[in-house]
Amino acid sequence: MSADSSPTLARDAVDETTFRTHDGTELFYRKWSAKSGKPKGAIILLHRGHEHGGRVSHLVDELGLGDFTFYAWDARGHGHSPGERGYSPSFAASVRDLDSFVKHISETDGFDIADMAVIAQSVGAVLAATWVHDYAPPIRALVLASPAFSVKLYVPLAREGIWLLQKLKGQFFVNSYVKAKFLTHDPARIASFDSDPLVTRAIASNILLDLYSNAERVVDDARAILVPTQLLISGSDWVVRHAPQHRFYENLAHPLKERHILKGFYHDTLGEKDRAIAVAHARRFILERFDAKPDPLDVTKAHQTGFTRDEQDRLSTPHDLLSLKGLYWAIYRASIRFSALFSKGLKTGVETGFDSGSTLDYVYENKPRGMGPGGKLIDKQFLQAIGWRGIRQRKVHLEELINIALAKLQNAGRSTNILDIAAGHGRYVLDAIAKSTIKPASVRLQDYSPINVDAGRKSIVERKLEETASFHQADAFDGDKLAAIQPAPDLAIVSGLYELFPDNALIEASLGGLAQSMQRGSLLIYTNQPWHPQLEMIARALTSHRGGEAWVMRRRTQAEMDQLVAAAGFKKIDQRIDEWGIFTVSIAERL
Repeated sequence: MSADSSPTLARDAVDETTFRTHDGTELFYRKWSAKSGKPKGAIILLHRGHEHGGRVSHLVDELGLGDFTFYAWDARGHGHSPGERGYSPSFAASVRDLDSFVKHISETDGFDIADMAVIAQSVGAVLAATWVHDYAPPIRALVLASPAFSVKLYVPLAREGIWLLQKLKGQFFVNSYVKAKFLTHDPARIASFDSDPLVTRAIASNILLDLYSNAERVVDDARAILVPTQLLISGSDWVVRHAPQHRFYENLAHPLKERHILKGFYHDTLGEKDRAIAVAHARRFILERFDAKPDPLDVTKAHQTGFTRDEQDRLSTPHDLLSLKGLYWAIYRASIRFSALFSKGLKTGVETGFDSGSTLDYVYENKPRGMGPGGKLIDKQFLQAIGWRGIRQRKVHLEELINIALAKLQNAGRSTNILDIAAGHGRYVLDAIAKSTIKPASVRLQDYSPINVDAGRKSIVERKLEETASFHQADAFDGDKLAAIQPAPDLAIVSGLYELFPDNALIEASLGGLAQSMQRGSLLIYTNQPWHPQLEMIARALTSHRGGEAWVMRRRTQAEMDQLVAAAGFKKIDQRIDEWGIFTVSIAERL
């Protein structure tokens, strides 16, 4: 630090301990308690790739924020944390590690999520950006230093080569080419990097590829991020590209955003020789955010105005049939109808709608069927579409959270009456009950479609669950009837429903009815689709269950869905998301 930096406040001690992440792994972290009696908030520091929490510990004193408690983890596969060096099962698993870390801090030290800020650098900054995008935590501030949205690999077609090699031989490791002298001008930082035994040069190929794909998704969809954000860009960065950083900033929706380009800085922005400039920016930004009351953006009217409404309108606008795009999609639709002559899955989608309960039940079964070997091959390709893979992972997450919810209700001494207001054929609920060691007191399944109701009732009989389970035809958006359901649900489930209807007024009526029927401490499981890589294909080529019309979806950001749930009187307590970022499953408690 140079002499003109803010006064530092040295901490007396650092606590070194671990927390248990989502899969039971114990990850290492450091904690520096606030020097004041009552902390003003919590600041989480996330290190660069290849490094560990000790490499950012200098910021605890240099930021001069003595009223805050600081935390710095060693990410999975780094520093003192376990795992093969540079490896994680997936980038999504590391993002969930971060979510687990934040929950641990909240539960252990009592910090509300709104009293937390995150300062993250490089790969850590991409982790943080993905977390606030996918999980929508209402943190007070986010500071991103040189986020590694696009790493400069320099070798032509390196990314494609890594992807191909991983396909051929499986996951392998890539060693970093970056020398310390290209990270910072600070001689002390250069020397410490070169001599640090905890620095690892390796990164697993799956994480490097995941880093690119997640970064692209978050940059393109940064309007979904509703957190006050400061972006620090190193002007002479040898490691990552600037263009995605600027595009990310431009796409941010929150009006409280800043961008600072630091002339001459190398990639280690917060470890540069003149880092006092960057540190001062971060310090001021965080203090300003904590001096003001939290003022989250209200996006509950995003169905009327907002970027996802604009996106829906674009997808609803037909192409001229004689244009190139019009001809392309006409041929695409014709190919689906032709292939439906051979593929059982495509035939089910064409006949009942690709968003119908019948199609989803077929996707859950995941058994290719069709006319001859060719038909089965087409059907297999249909079932392996990324959206259907996400649907099946959503089922896994639903079953997991249903089991967690039943255990939570039982431990609280509560009854366990389940209600699913739009169950389709009911497969995911009945499968979850079959796998759970806790058997619910009653299970009431509902759906608007007579086809789904008949199929669900047959499934209940086949599973010999008539004593506890029943299936009813009902409108999931009739708030008055939902409010009058008896017995009152202790666990309500809404899966794959709200995503199909763009109007938030319908969702508010449905959630309002559920809230009226549920007592304090009851649980709600709800799904959402904040992103999808095939929205245009779905809108231009697939049909809905509603009279065969085009299946045009309006995405809801996770923040929008969570705000609708909160407005109805629920508090979100946990969430799951697939590795592609398509479908989320969340659990909330009735307040």
